[in-house]
Amino acid sequence: MRKISTFFRRVASGSFKRFFRNLNIVHKDSGKNRVWLFFSMVFCMFRYGIGYLDYMTFGFAFIKKDKRRTFMTMDDNLNLARRLNNPEANPTFTDKLKFNRTFKDYLKRDFVDLNEGFEAFEKFCQGKACFFAKEPESFGGLGVMKVSLEGKNLKDVYSELLSKKLFLAEEAIVQHDDMNKLCDRCVNTIRIVTLLSDKGNANFVYALIRVGSGKNDVDNVTSGGMYTLLSKEGEITHPAFCDKTVSYYTEHPHSGFKFIGFKVPYFKEAIELCKKAAKVEKRMRYVGWDVAITPEGPVLVEGNNLPGYDMPQNHRFHDSGEGLKSAFEFAEKN
Repeated sequence: MRKISTFFRRVASGSFKRFFRNLNIVHKDSGKNRVWLFFSMVFCMFRYGIGYLDYMTFGFAFIKKDKRRTFMTMDDNLNLARRLNNPEANPTFTDKLKFNRTFKDYLKRDFVDLNEGFEAFEKFCQGKACFFAKEPESFGGLGVMKVSLEGKNLKDVYSELLSKKLFLAEEAIVQHDDMNKLCDRCVNTIRIVTLLSDKGNANFVYALIRVGSGKNDVDNVTSGGMYTLLSKEGEITHPAFCDKTVSYYTEHPHSGFKFIGFKVPYFKEAIELCKKAAKVEKRMRYVGWDVAITPEGPVLVEGNNLPGYDMPQNHRFHDSGEGLKSAFEFAEKN
């Protein structure tokens, strides 16, 4: 009954236009017959509880049934979060102001709540040429604005930010020179996922790197950014994928910088930083941390109480053709 209800929920929430768009993409990528792919997609929706987007991302057109069971599905991810994350701790991660106050020792940069008044904002702005203003409960790179102070009246800036509900002002992160090579228009962040095990250990599960498109001040996928999985040593070993263009890139489309072989500086330190942060709010056991790399080392940007399950399982990132389900199971038990 569970699989049947999941199947019909996928159908009801889907779009036939997007379904056939994805089918055509998989057809072009795999060379397989469209009719065969149609029935294969429908079968996998019923058999494995995945949607047509996952079918494309996971590369199920190329993978045999014994390996299909190695993938974390949307329902697996939701059940994991419900089991490990206490809803009472959600505001610490969904409200950026609360997150910054809770993890201020790991941010290593100045910030201010504009609701504290103009004097607090004025003090924050001293010695700064620019900063980032954010909506406390925004996500996906939305509700973020880079603010330049050159030639600006601080009271006018303050009033404008209040009117736009951009209540969090944050010192701009200075990015490591090596990370600037990827894209110097924005901070290219690392998504590091940790899981507090049943034994109380903070375990590293996977790490993704996100690279800006070069057209925006953020690296988010929703803003045209690219992403790829990092090796356990923090190296890019596979092409980066862009949702906007549905394309893979071995080099940056604008700068031409070659991705393969790039190593993230301070990667081990970044993992250790996240492991330490994971023990600050122990009611939230499954977290996706966004980390920036500065010349002095890694710093936290924000945390996510429902990390994505699909991006790290992109079939172009795994030569084995297997998903990450066993990695999550191991991290939870050990």
